[in-house]
Amino acid sequence: MKLVLLYVLLMKAMVTTFSGTATLPVVRQDFVVRRGLLTDRDLNLAFTAGRSGPGPNGIYLVSVGYLVAGVPGAAVGWLAMITPAFLSIPLVRLVGSRVDNPRLLGAIRASTAASAGLVLAANVPMARDALTSGFLGAVALASFAVFSFTRIDSVWVILAAAVLGLLGATIIH
Repeated sequence: MKLVLLYVLLMKAMVTTFSGTATLPVVRQDFVVRRGLLTDRDLNLAFTAGRSGPGPNGIYLVSVGYLVAGVPGAAVGWLAMITPAFLSIPLVRLVGSRVDNPRLLGAIRASTAASAGLVLAANVPMARDALTSGFLGAVALASFAVFSFTRIDSVWVILAAAVLGLLGATIIH
């Protein structure tokens, strides 16, 4: 794949979804469904690698770029990830004075709802690939419940889920 096309596809995801993890449905559509450059498993790997350490939510695009085109692809993924931040400065100056406009607020709310729906649609196939047993599904459901209804720090929830996953893997296999 040409690096310019890789940059354009990753930038499309970043710009049309306000960056972060909301880029996932667009990336999946372009790289898994349309072009077959990655599998759902590859995208899970890239997403997990990007979310395993500190940094911005969209850093997994560096891993996507790497899986598609090696080290140059990773550099392109990083460039695509940071470009919107530089573009946002003039945009904030332009739109900032109009932030109280009801039409603008309605557009922001509608795009947020659409983005949430896209994230859900992209995560269902990836979840099917990652949750290979009822036990792992139960761990995922319990983690979701703890995230949603408690104030327990996410580090502890992720650590507990990892330990349960390891224990489940040794007991089941």
